[in-house]
Amino acid sequence: MTPEKLFGLAGKTALVTGGATGIGRMAAEGLMAAGARVLIASRKEEACQAAAADLNALGWSGKAEGFAGDVSSEDGVAALAREVADRTDSLPILMNNAGTSWGAPLGEFPHSAWERVMRVNVTGLFQLTQSLLSLLEAAADDDDPARVVNVGSVMGETAHGDRAYSYAASKAAVHHLTRILAKELAHKRITVNALAPGPFISNMTAFATADEDVRSRVGA
Repeated sequence: MTPEKLFGLAGKTALVTGGATGIGRMAAEGLMAAGARVLIASRKEEACQAAAADLNALGWSGKAEGFAGDVSSEDGVAALAREVADRTDSLPILMNNAGTSWGAPLGEFPHSAWERVMRVNVTGLFQLTQSLLSLLEAAADDDDPARVVNVGSVMGETAHGDRAYSYAASKAAVHHLTRILAKELAHKRITVNALAPGPFISNMTAFATADEDVRSRVGA
């Protein structure tokens, strides 16, 4: 059975932040396979455009568009929200996937690294969702709510810092914020859910997945 028969998304637009690599790119491809028009945004415009071109070449019924979008600052969030509004008048699906991490031993963890991780993983996620509320509401109805999907992590549920203290704390915050937004946005016909993936091999998780022994321990 094809993805379109399982959960067809033809005619819907989805925004995937951090969609050029890792889980975001996997999600973008899945959404395209189901027929969605997928907007891929991350800090590196060229990477987003290249990812969109590669995904469009796969022949799925959906299409991808890649452009720059930085959720690490107030100006960046505002610019990304404007770009999305220029491309669509409604947004049925928002996937808050953009994230960053930092690893350092306890006692040596930099103040600036803590701030940056929280700024991207928590503040950026919240502010972008807030900025796109009108587009989400425009896409929502009783039979087919708009969807917000936040990418959390198993590290937000278990007491394992593994030197990524700010990352683990930020993902716990994402999970709790998801619960709050789900409660507050239900009456607007917007659902809010979080995923809590385990470790995927990527540049961001290199501290936990690059070494085979460490990867086995983290996976266990």
